[in-house]
This record gives sequence, C-alpha cells and structure tokens, in this order.
Amino acid sequence: MIAVIQRVSEAKVVVAGQTVGEIGQGLLVLLGVEKADETETADKLLHKVSSYRVFSDEQDKMNLSLLDIEGELLVVSQFTLAADTKKGMRPSFSSAATPDHAKNMYEYFVEQAKMKGLNVATGQFGADMKVHLVNDGPVTFRLEA
Repeated sequence: MIAVIQRVSEAKVVVAGQTVGEIGQGLLVLLGVEKADETETADKLLHKVSSYRVFSDEQDKMNLSLLDIEGELLVVSQFTLAADTKKGMRPSFSSAATPDHAKNMYEYFVEQAKMKGLNVATGQFGADMKVHLVNDGPVTFRLEA
C-alpha cells in the first residue's frame, strides 16, 4: 500500500462539477492499493500517515503530526501509484489490486482513520476526480507499508 501525502492548507475533490470532499489544514492522501495489501498493511500505513511529523512546531521544525495539530485528512484513491515504471514508456499495472479489493482496502483505511478520531473527507472511488490543493511548503512524502 502506497500513500503520497501532501501537507495542505486546504484541499478539495470535485466530481462532475460537485465538491465531494473538502478539508482545511491537514493532509491530502493519494492512496494506492496493491494486490498483496491486507488490513494489517492499511493499519500500518494509517499509523504512519497520522503520526508522521510533517507539521511545524514553535521553532519551525517538522515535529508535529496530523494527530498533534488535530488536522484534517482528505483520502483520494489513486491506482496509478501501483504502477511499475521501471521499463518501457508505458506504465504496467500488474501489481495493482483488482478494483474490488482496492475499494475494500480504501474504505477500510477511511473507516479506520475515522475510528482514530480524525476528521476525514474523501474523493469518490473510481470516479474521474479533479483534485484542488494548496500544498503548504510544499511538503510531499511517499509512504509505504
């Protein structure tokens, strides 16, 4: 399971002209699911995402996590993160989860985030989404579990 996290001051997802998810300060998570991913994988990644210290403290050091600042989380499914780009000029998606498995893992990740007490918004799984964000920093990391 792969997450690209971006520290944002605001972000939203639009589907067919309608905003389906929106947050203020927090993290935008682009979530990619691979074939072998299980709930334990999602739990590990969620722990990393929620505890990763990417927000500034009083000394302007990245010492605070999403949980520390009580920030918001916008989770957007992105199967292209599972692409193999090592060979050729076209990505291979052979390691990507099937749509059903990916949707189940995505929904599990979101539900577990809510159970942690996080304020969670989402995109719409499988939809053609337009993601708008103000990347704060910019700060972007790729996390794996």
